[in-house]
Amino acid sequence: MKNSANKRTALRIIILLSLITVCILPVTAQPPQHFNFGDNYYTTFGSPDVSATIVGSNEFSRGDKTTVEVNLMNKGKITGFRSDIDARSNDLDIKLQQIEMQYESQRTTAIGIVAILGSPHPDIKVRSGPQEAGTLRSGEQTSNPLEFDIEITKNASPGTYPLILNILYGYQENVQVSGDDETDLGITNMEIGMWYDVKSQNVTIPVQVKDEAKFSVTDVESELRAGDEGLLYVTYTNTGEMPARDSIVRITVTDPFSTTDDQTYLGLLEPGQSEVAVFRLDVSDAAIPKMYSITSQIRYEDTDGHDRITDIMRVRTEVLPPDPMRNTYIVLGVTAVILIAGLIAFLIYRRQNDRSN
Repeated sequence: MKNSANKRTALRIIILLSLITVCILPVTAQPPQHFNFGDNYYTTFGSPDVSATIVGSNEFSRGDKTTVEVNLMNKGKITGFRSDIDARSNDLDIKLQQIEMQYESQRTTAIGIVAILGSPHPDIKVRSGPQEAGTLRSGEQTSNPLEFDIEITKNASPGTYPLILNILYGYQENVQVSGDDETDLGITNMEIGMWYDVKSQNVTIPVQVKDEAKFSVTDVESELRAGDEGLLYVTYTNTGEMPARDSIVRITVTDPFSTTDDQTYLGLLEPGQSEVAVFRLDVSDAAIPKMYSITSQIRYEDTDGHDRITDIMRVRTEVLPPDPMRNTYIVLGVTAVILIAGLIAFLIYRRQNDRSN
């Protein structure tokens, strides 16, 4: 049992070193120096063939940070054998040939699988490193899918993005069997030599960025002055590929703004269509004349009937200095009120005076 464990450990180290070599240098497979083809009864043709498929949907939205689950399956096949030694009739050779054939059938096993997902597209970013998938015999698949974290940029165009999954593994390249004699207890001094090689496969993993609505602030108009109330006009345009239904835009204001009118209904916006949202804002007396940023978001219903909410869109608007005539208008207004009140009082007094006379 101890020797078996040591052999497995040594095999893992050999495969790991081979994988590192494959990643660094182009290697042409060569048999080890101690490998004696004179005792090799068969040459086997075929190798592992690992395929990959996405588990679940491969369709995602712009701005998604998600996990892609990938299932691996080994579809390797033995495609043929070639006898490298003339047939012999003695019992020892027949037994050794049978033993070698049993080992040769393991050629299609993929050992120590390591998978690395890469993206050639700047709009799709892979955030996970290499994933281990263990060993797969022919016909076997991973018991648990490999998980790769990806991020799709907010400006990604809709369409299919092929990601590249590089799969590295070791496999049995050849086997030789030898022995001195066959006895009732078995073959004496039997030796089994195994030569392992490394194989690399690239599999395309398609990721779909779906069509959807997308909003942008395309125009801003206002005349907001410190210490006054004014209207803010913001034009929102659906720059996406799909319509947005029951769209409602909401703004969030901070000093020097305040409002009780922070929401506007935009309704249905087809691709390329624009609507103007109007908000009434109060500007504090202490506001410094300059450009300010107001945040906004749109909640809408997509074509599948799901509620969606956009990322924050910033509305840049300017606060102007106070109206220079504002105090004059206030004085004139107060004076007018006083004069009118005085006139009314005079008329009431005069009417009461006339009645008393």
